Amino acid sequence: MPYTYLTVRRDGAVEYLTLNRPDVRNAFNEQVIAELTAWSADARAAAERHDIRVVVLAGAGRTFSAGADVSWMSATVTYTEDENVRDATAMSRMFTALNDLPVPLIGRIQGAALGGGAGLAAVCDIVVAADDAVFGFTEVKLGILPAVISPFALAKIGRSAARELFLTGARFSAARAKEVGLVHAVVAAAELDAAVAAQVEDILSAGPEAVAAAKALIRTVWERPAGEATTITAHAIAARRVSAEGQEGLRAFLDKRRPSWARGERSR
Repeated sequence: MPYTYLTVRRDGAVEYLTLNRPDVRNAFNEQVIAELTAWSADARAAAERHDIRVVVLAGAGRTFSAGADVSWMSATVTYTEDENVRDATAMSRMFTALNDLPVPLIGRIQGAALGGGAGLAAVCDIVVAADDAVFGFTEVKLGILPAVISPFALAKIGRSAARELFLTGARFSAARAKEVGLVHAVVAAAELDAAVAAQVEDILSAGPEAVAAAKALIRTVWERPAGEATTITAHAIAARRVSAEGQEGLRAFLDKRRPSWARGERSR
């Protein structure tokens, strides 16, 4: 479908999704939320058809995303509490749809990721940031809360870091973001694309069904006691070992050859 504030480009099994509102630092409004939600549904369908295996999320211009659009925020000042609930629920559903994509979502972050922009970083499976990027859960500075993004941010940075960063609303560096787990790699701005490409290549070298199963496994096992997870994990690995993809991967390893899904060969 055509988008107003997103650009989408497909390169083989890689989807490149870019927030395209550089004039307002890729800030969110109702239409951006609606478009990201609609794109997520299309991407899920494409992933289930095995058309895409990884998505790279970026922001056009100098900033990844500065959070909420000022014009949109000014409109919410006059909303009733019920209207605000509907508005916040739509945004929560967007973040959930991005978080639950069955393929890896890689964040490419430059400039700043603030408020909802930091929330986008939190729903990415892998985040690569320029070393001069700035992050912040800045909502309390406006007298509000990082409520909608909190489930995803807490899963990434944990309660201890959240106690500092949620409560102060302070901006923090890419190095600090890596320290607390929001970011996985920090590189010079000139090396950002190469670092993202390396992550893409790593994912494409893995079995696509196994990657999707591994992403689902994280959600299933998260915070379960080891004893409770035993049956789940035993069945999960057994299913992969007897699957066509698992058999291909194991046999390729034993035969010292590339598996059929590796880049340069036909994807399964």
